[in-house]
Amino acid sequence: MTVKDKHIVVIGAARSGIAAALLLKRQGASVFVSDFGGIKEEFKNELQAKHISFEEHGHTEKASEGEFMVLSPGVPTEAPIVQSYLNEGKKVYSEIEVASWFTNDRVVAITGSNGKTTVTNWIGHTWKQTTKNFTVGGNIGTAFSEVADQVMDNRDVILEISSFQLDHIHSFHPNISVILNITPDHLDRYGNDFDSYAAAKFRITEYQNTDDWFIFNYDDPTIKAFVEKLQDSNKHPKLWSFSNQQEVPEGAFVRNNDIIFKFNNKEETLMPVNEVGLNGRHNLNNGLATALAARAAEIKNDAIRESLRSFMGVEHRLENVRVLDGVKYINDSKATNVNAVWFALDSIHVPMTLIIGGRDKGNDYTEIVDLIKEKVHTIIAIGESQNRIEEQLGQAAPIFKKANDMAEAVRMARKGAKKGEVVLLSPACSSFDMFDDYEHRGRVFKDEVHKL
Repeated sequence: MTVKDKHIVVIGAARSGIAAALLLKRQGASVFVSDFGGIKEEFKNELQAKHISFEEHGHTEKASEGEFMVLSPGVPTEAPIVQSYLNEGKKVYSEIEVASWFTNDRVVAITGSNGKTTVTNWIGHTWKQTTKNFTVGGNIGTAFSEVADQVMDNRDVILEISSFQLDHIHSFHPNISVILNITPDHLDRYGNDFDSYAAAKFRITEYQNTDDWFIFNYDDPTIKAFVEKLQDSNKHPKLWSFSNQQEVPEGAFVRNNDIIFKFNNKEETLMPVNEVGLNGRHNLNNGLATALAARAAEIKNDAIRESLRSFMGVEHRLENVRVLDGVKYINDSKATNVNAVWFALDSIHVPMTLIIGGRDKGNDYTEIVDLIKEKVHTIIAIGESQNRIEEQLGQAAPIFKKANDMAEAVRMARKGAKKGEVVLLSPACSSFDMFDDYEHRGRVFKDEVHKL
């Protein structure tokens, strides 16, 4: 789409909104940026340097004057300014949609309720084993709009994609799409309706065609039901699946502790499961998804094997922080929903203290009751969700405590933890009640652990 001389309004001035505004300006558009809250000083400076007008602390009439709107993922569709555009019949586009207009690069897009940051980085790590040009970004690190119009020969763009970013796509077309899993998350943004949230995730395949790949979790019943409907379409992408529990029609699975590729009814053994660098069943699935994405991009098995062996994970996801007096402290601040905490608890096999809580997103904490009863002797609740957690988990562990802040939670945990045990921060909630984001929360946890 050409945007030259069009007047475009960007709503939301966080990282991706600013990147979209700068991209549109580079492409010759007249851009206005509006944010209901404040705008960081560094972002204001960037806008001013490029002569882009903006407003903060509310939307004035100027915010309504765009030919169309570009929406930051942090702004809900229900916001009055967004509804005003939709009611007038004007288009609302997501930032990744706009970025996709200005690139011919192959796009690998990864979504899912849990594991997408790990897999996005793992795919990037795999590409490092080759001579391919690539950029990693999207919902993590670099916004798609920052790099979309860069010219680089034979580049692949590897994107983590959230459901919010998919809400307003109109042509976004990944060449390789991946859905890792779908479990309840962000239901507060989808009318507390799981089906609406799942439908947003499935949009990642909406504009794919028969030349593309869709890689999916064969063991996830929600995804499997979607794929059965997708197969009724004549234009669906090539379907590759992964499973650590059963054989798949086409894709990657585990048999006798070996990872097996199966394509065109022919099998090949990739490597033993015990050589995969990251532990846990969920990380085995993440590795299988990574391997399939690489194979779809025609990366050789040797490079895939090396990547699966050598990748050591990402910060704030089951990150070992310190061992003190025989107690291991683990930072899993990236666990912003209950299912992510389930994976964390499942991967640890010693008694533990669990620090949990933050801003609740409509969570059902009872999903982890059985694992807590089996493995956790002390729960320390933090943040706005303390009372809700106490209602649902207060009787699940022998000891339940509340802490006013992260420093107090870490000190409480140290007092109760014994040699050979684990103290795990795995919040199941967003961080915005006490911190800027999950990274800030994780850093504070690590700082407090290192102060002990």
